[in-house]
Amino acid sequence: MRTVGTQAIGIRMPIIHEGDDLVSIVVDNILNHCKQTNAPLKDRDIIGVTEAIVARAQGNYATFAQISKAVRNKIPSGAVGVVFPILSRNRFSALPGIAAGVDKLYIQLSYPSDEVGNHLVTIEKMYEAGVNPYTNTFDEAGFRKVFGDIKHEFTGIDYIELYRILGNNAEIILANDPCEILKYTKNIIAADIHTREQTKRRLRENGAEIVIGFDDILTESIDGSGYNSQYGIRGRNVSSEGRGKLFPHSCEKFVESVHKKIFEKTGVSVEVLVYGDGAFKDPVGKIWELADPVVGVAFTKGLNGLPNELKLKYIADNKIDNKRGEEAREAIINQIREKDAILVGKDETLGTTPRHYSDLIGSLCDLVSGSGDKGTPVVLVTGYFDNYASE
Repeated sequence: MRTVGTQAIGIRMPIIHEGDDLVSIVVDNILNHCKQTNAPLKDRDIIGVTEAIVARAQGNYATFAQISKAVRNKIPSGAVGVVFPILSRNRFSALPGIAAGVDKLYIQLSYPSDEVGNHLVTIEKMYEAGVNPYTNTFDEAGFRKVFGDIKHEFTGIDYIELYRILGNNAEIILANDPCEILKYTKNIIAADIHTREQTKRRLRENGAEIVIGFDDILTESIDGSGYNSQYGIRGRNVSSEGRGKLFPHSCEKFVESVHKKIFEKTGVSVEVLVYGDGAFKDPVGKIWELADPVVGVAFTKGLNGLPNELKLKYIADNKIDNKRGEEAREAIINQIREKDAILVGKDETLGTTPRHYSDLIGSLCDLVSGSGDKGTPVVLVTGYFDNYASE
């Protein structure tokens, strides 16, 4: 009996620079790993590549000045409101560029946390103060009067204070109804990620004159900047002083090129994925990692779809509870081999939660590669499509 199922292996890579042939670098390092470990690639192995190094190789960057000009092109004059930005030093990096491109800036923060779980205050403190997040709104002074100066338990950052560096041109309000911003200006930038379309629709329905999102800023190059035609500055990360990295573009071409080059060199047909933030939640800090617009940025066609899996615990408890040892193993294998092509709604799936392969595998890769100094922005996943019945 095989003793190993799915494996996810972080592959160390050289530092990637603008203009590098990333396809060749990824392929060469994967094949070098296979040679060193005497573990050749197999069909349907998966190569995950973090979006960060794809964007670096593309040179997909933008300065504050380029963001400012892109905002001016969309909203030529007047005060502008930014609704529901992510409370993150990394994601905050787009705001100075926006602030420099408007006459007056109003920033509306949600509370007690942003949409991905970065907390300004804990839920307990909010309710102890008798605050109703559905009805109570605050300016900065009012929020400080109730909650004082609160620093995040992990980062040590007072996020409201962070926004103060935008200067006197910016005012902060705190409210969970996006339409609250309309009391200050009718020109709005929706900065939220996964709720952005709902936010835009509500603002338009309630009298906003200009409504754009982060995904409408830098959808094309401005003065030689990077761009993303689909996501704009969503997924932007801090890079260096006055400059940030955008989400990569043209990733479909990249994954197909890696697939093709691996096949030419080995005759093996692998799947390839470019991934962003994985979908997982910190159990202590309550932060969801989902600050990128998507987990699976681009992927080869074999990563379309959802798993069709039995719940082995259910089968063991309900179908073969009277069997032991080899007899039980064979019975499980037979159940897997004879399972229906579509198991949706069947009792045998109780306890499984179907999700897209690209989201599952992207989250796995993101956890393995990490976001710090591991130096493994490429992940090789083997045996993912195997099951207990695979030889």
